[in-house]
Amino acid sequence: MRELHHFVNGQSVSGTSGRFADVYDPNTGEVQARVSLATPSELDSAVQAAVNAQPAWAATNPQKRARVMFEFKRLLEANMDELAHMLSAEHGKVIADSVGDVQRGLEVIEFACGIPHLLKGEYTEGAGPGIDVYSMRQPLGVTAGITPFNFPAMIPMWMFGVSIACGNTFILKPSEKDPSVPMRLAELFLEAGAPDGVLNIVNGDKEVVDAILDHADVKAVSFVGSSDIAQYVYSRGTANGKRVQAMGGAKNHGIILPDADMDQVVKDIVGAAYGSAGERCMALPVAVPVGKKTADEFVERMIAEARALKVGVSTDKDAHYGPVVSAAHKEKVENYIQMGVDEGADLLLDGRGHTLQGHENGYFIGPSLFDNVKPGMKTYKEEIFGPVLQVVRAETLEQAAELPSKHQYGNGVALFTRNGQAAREFASKVNVGMVGINVPIPVPVAYHSFSGWKRSAFGDHNQYGMDGVRFCTKVKTVTQRWPEGDIGDQSFIIPTMR
Repeated sequence: MRELHHFVNGQSVSGTSGRFADVYDPNTGEVQARVSLATPSELDSAVQAAVNAQPAWAATNPQKRARVMFEFKRLLEANMDELAHMLSAEHGKVIADSVGDVQRGLEVIEFACGIPHLLKGEYTEGAGPGIDVYSMRQPLGVTAGITPFNFPAMIPMWMFGVSIACGNTFILKPSEKDPSVPMRLAELFLEAGAPDGVLNIVNGDKEVVDAILDHADVKAVSFVGSSDIAQYVYSRGTANGKRVQAMGGAKNHGIILPDADMDQVVKDIVGAAYGSAGERCMALPVAVPVGKKTADEFVERMIAEARALKVGVSTDKDAHYGPVVSAAHKEKVENYIQMGVDEGADLLLDGRGHTLQGHENGYFIGPSLFDNVKPGMKTYKEEIFGPVLQVVRAETLEQAAELPSKHQYGNGVALFTRNGQAAREFASKVNVGMVGINVPIPVPVAYHSFSGWKRSAFGDHNQYGMDGVRFCTKVKTVTQRWPEGDIGDQSFIIPTMR
């Protein structure tokens, strides 16, 4: 049995806890490896390695740190195929989707290559008589990231790329469901020229998460996961004086106006709803057609489009999506489908019981489609996180826009229309953090920031982009003068610039 341990101070380190979690192949349901679950003591060893490495790394000039990022980017591109296959083997998403996972993380590394410019402060000459004022951005010290199973390449790179470029050192606690890619990223980062101890991987469960949140030397924590856990991480981390950015769940809506291009709408939403088996926090699991004619046409065409989807193993080049990540998650999604039936929604496509010949124990779920879902239903209120699309019908744009605006989650929303004025007003007023206009998955590019609202995000800073730089640094402001001759009498009056 292959064993995965930890990556600390530039080398693989065997776990000492004696506790392991199984790593499954979602395509077969078989255990393919096991990963060591760290103790607080093991976490402390990793933090101490990061503490020891941080002063020298922070003192390395930003241009040299950027060169490490440039080389890491090159290595990611050179090893893209290996990373994608490794990712698919543990997560279950198809290879093309795994390439996208790595690529979107790589784009944040590209952003971090510009760190010499991003860290520049401000300067005012002559703010007062002989007085100049300037600011500088300095690293926090040791930072940490706790990442989910659904993007084992992208989200770790969202976090550690910006933080390390800013001069911090980093502790990553990846999901125990698919830890191999984060471990490989750490090896490549070391190969790119990062010193030992700059990036450390500690595998574990809640025990090590709590140890991160309580450790005095960890100054900031980034998290992505469910909203309940995000709120817990935020509360416990901030109570211990840490900076915390914690991203939670989502229930993203796609509103379809009567003037929308229905060909585009159906193609976009089928991919956004069912791609990666719906295991994306920016998936689009709720369609809101406006008007009966629009709704009837959309539902009819979506049934045909979803039926044509091929569910296959991760390495099947013709498959549109693969299995969900685990048996427990498959059961959870299928229970939500039954709940939707019990609540009175119309189940038009039922993906339960989907099997593949030769892979009967894999965690496959076919595309499911509900019509006439109501806002009061529990299945609408909660995140299903599987290949399930719910249709909520609306009579007007105003009624449709109220749905995402009033929902507990506020990650993303999409509007499909040809009406520029309606789109402009909608984007301005909807109570959601990320808006797509004829774009079904509006994840911002790397030089903007991922910006969920409401119970989709806890904290005052967003992920990556300039908000990531702000989160990973502290601003120091210096007011200076160089007096000549007699300084004069001591003053107890607050200085002013008069």
